[in-house]
Amino acid sequence: MSDVLDLLAPGARLARPDLAEQALEGLVRARAYRATTARGCAAAVVDILAAPGGERIDQLIFGEAFDVLEDRDGFGFGRARRSGVVGWVELSDLTSAASLRATHRVAVAQAQVLAGPSGGAEVMTLPLNALVCEHERREGAVRIMQDGWIAAAELAALDIFDADPAIAAERLLGAPHSLGGRTALGTDCCGLVQQALYACGRAGPRYAVGQAEAGQGVDAPARGDLVVWLSSDVGVWGGHSGVMVDDETLIHAAGFHGAVVVESLAEASASYAAEGFAAPVFRRV
Repeated sequence: MSDVLDLLAPGARLARPDLAEQALEGLVRARAYRATTARGCAAAVVDILAAPGGERIDQLIFGEAFDVLEDRDGFGFGRARRSGVVGWVELSDLTSAASLRATHRVAVAQAQVLAGPSGGAEVMTLPLNALVCEHERREGAVRIMQDGWIAAAELAALDIFDADPAIAAERLLGAPHSLGGRTALGTDCCGLVQQALYACGRAGPRYAVGQAEAGQGVDAPARGDLVVWLSSDVGVWGGHSGVMVDDETLIHAAGFHGAVVVESLAEASASYAAEGFAAPVFRRV
């Protein structure tokens, strides 16, 4: 199991004993090497799986890049470029690299894409931090695809960010807890923190181990700081994390509560201590 988790870890080398990406030739041992093909996520949300048809370990969202190393039975094996997570995605949800040019990101929890600038049928709903390209602007709406318009007020230019991670995390308040998710339709704890960091223009480690090393450690937490409880017993997630709302309260996607909730730090710490998690660490990003 540890070998599987090592392969799936964010930033893991895109390599297996039988196949590795071309850039690793001479650096890692494999029976064959192959160049990756850059693809873009064309669906609102796409699951990244540990194996074809297997456990969900992450998600791609619209506009994110996925570098495909291998095609197999309708699935692509590769790495999510934004987060570094290695896994499998359905190829039917990906499009060509030409789609990867972005000018804006979605700045709200969920943004409707409609058929026309003043309304019409719903084309899809995009999650927070989806990456889109402006093709035309009319009547307070932006065309991001053929016959697909989104309210300009729901977008932010790529150099406009939230002031602190708590702002973005609060947008997802009430979202269901769902392992491997990171949208308002369902998110795990680390996915919530990652999305909050992206909204602030920060690197967003996907799992707790990386989040426990983000920024600088602090002893006295304040609003916007990350809080992480590490554990070796929760698979690839590596622990539990949240964002501090103030020095005594956090927002997190809690399996205990089944949703993204605001809770006192003391109560959360007691719950995770009872489950054998390490004492919390606080990181200022």
